[in-house]
Amino acid sequence: MATKKKSSSRKSGRRKYGNAAGKSVESAVRREKKGSLRSGKGGKGGAVKSRKQAIAIGLSEARKKGAKVPKKKAS
Repeated sequence: MATKKKSSSRKSGRRKYGNAAGKSVESAVRREKKGSLRSGKGGKGGAVKSRKQAIAIGLSEARKKGAKVPKKKAS
């Protein structure tokens, strides 16, 4: 009897993030590189310098648009 072994630990066909979320993050990282991505409400804060912060802003924007993004972890 042969047993099947799954190559990945995650369920097949299940994605954590949707395509729209990826595009939103991609856009945010591009804006960060260009220097036009700003933090804070209404972009009133300073320019974003870290890549991690740019990704977080991109995911936040995707959530607001209603894209498939997991909920934030409670801190």
